[in-house]
Amino acid sequence: MAVESLSMSRAFCCLLLIGALSGAQPRLSLRTRPADEFQTPDGVVRITAIHHASAMLEAPGQVIDIDPTAEGNYTGLPPADLILITHTHGDHMDPQGLAKVRKSSTVVIGPEAVARSIENVTVLRNGKSRQVGPWKIEAIAAYNLERGPAPGKLYHDKGSGNGYVITYGGKRFYFSGDTEAVPEMKALKNIEAAYICMNLPYTMPPEEAAAAVRVFKPRVAIPYHYRGSDLSVFQKALAGSGVEVRLRDWYY
Repeated sequence: MAVESLSMSRAFCCLLLIGALSGAQPRLSLRTRPADEFQTPDGVVRITAIHHASAMLEAPGQVIDIDPTAEGNYTGLPPADLILITHTHGDHMDPQGLAKVRKSSTVVIGPEAVARSIENVTVLRNGKSRQVGPWKIEAIAAYNLERGPAPGKLYHDKGSGNGYVITYGGKRFYFSGDTEAVPEMKALKNIEAAYICMNLPYTMPPEEAAAAVRVFKPRVAIPYHYRGSDLSVFQKALAGSGVEVRLRDWYY
């Protein structure tokens, strides 16, 4: 038995060496990606971090991709039944990323500005909602109040972009898109998990994001679209608020 085990061990090491010498890379599986699961009366909703502002939601037999990007690794992941695009900036509206996950029957939803750039997009304006299969999709205004590239100009004008509240099995999940802490965000109710952007100069700092979360009080708050931000500031600012903060690596 000892000789057989030693031989198997040597064979395994040889295979690893051959793979290394050939430049073969390990295939990234779904289970290695940062993800969270939420129980609903209709089954589990699994939300997987893909990259930066891109996420995938799965519920029994259904897949939603949010802002799919070519920078994300979709190897081994199922195609989308529904795609939600928040606005036209390249880290959100990426034709190459869209092609990675879109199939012939995929429904694509976005604001009007997106529909002017991509074919076959269903327009959903701020404040409107739409039922797609088991999912209810609500478009939440996402915009800047004061930050912009020059005096009198904003990075995101009101009406140009959407955040989304996605409801499945009675549970509501919020993805902010690119926004500051606008009144429409603070007015949200009964949010199971809120995915909150926080990067400057385009959206808001962690302190502002945390202050908004304290107002609408989701059960769980998860930073995303945070490149370069200090997430510990967000976490500390919500200490004692009753909101559970989960930090996930969107740049793995």
